[in-house]
Formats: sequence, structure tokens, C-alpha cells
Amino acid sequence: MLQADRQHRTGIVLIVAAAIAWSTAPFFTRLLHFDSWTILFWRGLFGGSSIALLLILTQGLAGARSLVLMKANGWLVACLSTIGMVSFIPSLQLTSVANVAIIVAVQPFAAAAIAWLWLREAAAPRTLLASVVAFAGIVVIVSGAGAASDYRGIALAFLMVLSISLMTVVIRKHRETSMVAAAGMSNFLGSLVCIPFAHGIGAVGHIDLIVLAMFGVLQVGLGLTLFALGSRYLPSGQASLIATLETPLMPFWVWLAFAEVRACAR
Repeated sequence: MLQADRQHRTGIVLIVAAAIAWSTAPFFTRLLHFDSWTILFWRGLFGGSSIALLLILTQGLAGARSLVLMKANGWLVACLSTIGMVSFIPSLQLTSVANVAIIVAVQPFAAAAIAWLWLREAAAPRTLLASVVAFAGIVVIVSGAGAASDYRGIALAFLMVLSISLMTVVIRKHRETSMVAAAGMSNFLGSLVCIPFAHGIGAVGHIDLIVLAMFGVLQVGLGLTLFALGSRYLPSGQASLIATLETPLMPFWVWLAFAEVRACAR
């Protein structure tokens, strides 16, 4: 019992830390003036490299081999994470940060529903209540969207939420398997997908490269690693609900750094 309580507390701390790291995405995106694919390429390269380095430092050659010798569930997590990452940055550029932030709040609802359908994992009443409230907010946001770019950004944000929710449930189902390697591989896969579409890979200056490195290491590498570790110890709905801490923090960082104040729908 004590061991289970300790793991539960550890899971909460790790997911909270992951949410804080993830919430910095709009801040870094506003600092960069490149196309989405260029940002995603460099962010994935730095994020994947930081996770690979962590695996090598902690596990040696076994850590390096774990990146390419993953089981099927590891590759599934990597692919779902890649879809989420590739959808996220364009959604921030096509619609407001507030829109994306509030859509992220529906993730607990999606994760809890998938976990119930797949794992028959019952969600706590408070998790269900919070998820339903979040879902109602999404309906309001979508109904108030205006420009075509808003709809594209909202659609990409929903795709990100669905893929990350599926990823959360897969990690929960295969909690005995280390998913840190999958988090690293997802970054490399994301960079690979972006190569044919990126137009500014070679035009990145030294300062921009530093910002991209911080983006990849702090927001992606650290965030995904902490979330992959913490999701093993918590029910899928609860892990996703705690991760929505990034929802109020995303517009907060942008407001703090750039004084950007925008309505949820334009």
C-alpha cells in the first residue's frame, strides 16, 4: 500500500513537471519566425538527441540500442507522439494560443474514454466531471471560430489531443516497458517527416539555433520523458487531467513575454 501511494505521488509530480515543460511551446514558437516544418525539424532533432544522450548516460550501450530495438508497443507510442508533435506547432500558427490551450483541456475526456473502451479502466467521478466541463468549453470555442485558418488550427489541435490521448493509454497498458526510448524516437521520426516540407532548415542563424535547442531539450525532450515516466503510475484519465495544467500556463507565458492578450475565438 505504501509503495502504491509513493508511486502515485511520484506520478503526480512527474506529470506536473511535464505539463510545465510542455506549456512553454507557444513562448518558443513566438520567438521563431520560420515555417512550421523547419521549427519541427530542428526541435525534433534537438529533443531526440537530448533523450538519446540521457539513455546513453544512464544505461550505456543498452540505452542506445533501446532506441532502435523497441517492441511494437514502443513503436506505436513513438508514432502517436510524432503525430501529436507534427500537429501541434502548425495549430499554434494557424489559430490563437488560447484556442489551442483550451482544446488541450479535452484530453482527459478523450484519454478516459479510450481507457474505458480499451482497458475497461473506470475513471473517478471527479475526473469525469472535470472532463465533461472541459469538453463543454471546447464546444463553445469551436462554435465561435471565425476564419478558415482558425478551423484548420483547431482541427490540428484536436488531432494532437487524440494522438496524445491514445499514447497515454498505450503507456498505461504497457507500464512495465520503458517508454523513454519511444519518446526519443518520436522526435527523430518527426524530424524525418518534416524534411521534404521544410524550407528554412539551412537559413537558421546561431541565435535561432540556440532557441531551437532550448525548445527541443526543455519543451520536448524533458516534457515527453517526464510524461512517459509519470503515466506508468497513474490512471490514464488522471494523468491527462493533471497534464492540462499546461492549459492556463500556455497563454500565461506568451502574455508575460510578449504581452499577447487574445480572445479564445476570433
